[in-house]
Amino acid sequence: MPSYRLHYFPESGNSYKLALMLTLCGERFEPVWTDFGGGVTRTPEWRKSVNEMGEIPVLEVDGVKMTQTAPLLLKLAEQHGRFGAETEEEKFELLRWLFWDNHKLTGYMATYRFMRAFTQNNDPQVLKHFRRRLEDFLGILDGHLQHNEFAIGTTPTVADISMMAYLHYPSDEHGFDFEESYPAIHAWLGRMAALPGWRPAYELLPGKRMTNYAK
Repeated sequence: MPSYRLHYFPESGNSYKLALMLTLCGERFEPVWTDFGGGVTRTPEWRKSVNEMGEIPVLEVDGVKMTQTAPLLLKLAEQHGRFGAETEEEKFELLRWLFWDNHKLTGYMATYRFMRAFTQNNDPQVLKHFRRRLEDFLGILDGHLQHNEFAIGTTPTVADISMMAYLHYPSDEHGFDFEESYPAIHAWLGRMAALPGWRPAYELLPGKRMTNYAK
């Protein structure tokens, strides 16, 4: 069996996607906490030795460092035979929602949440712009989940793991009440949390936490 080391920081939803995928597949990983808030990923030394793209997470598989969460989720799904798709139509739908999430939902939520909760002296107009965009994306997802148990039908895939990661964090960080405003998303998050072995990010990813200025 392969050995895994995950370079992460606890607030990183992208790190959580890989940690959760490995956990749901019954795999263990060695956690490697990274001082993202202290700027280590922006140093030339870290980029030369860990990830030239300057991003977290980094997954080491048998000592080989691999990056970019979406292709890693797809690789793990294929390797473990779980949370993937069967038919060509399902494979297309999985990629459709996975790419949409990366470009829209995760892309905006990660930035909005980081600025809102973990950055001081935010520009309220920037936050307003990001929230307006997120409300549109969340409405799209909520509408889809009103007619589907999961992203592509009745079983969860890596598209669900990708989309739910940043949404499952505490509401005092992202500032949304999904139960009230997006009930289909709230119910779907509950279905994801009911999967055998599911654990939230702050349980799966230990280490020093960043200051939450939104509390």
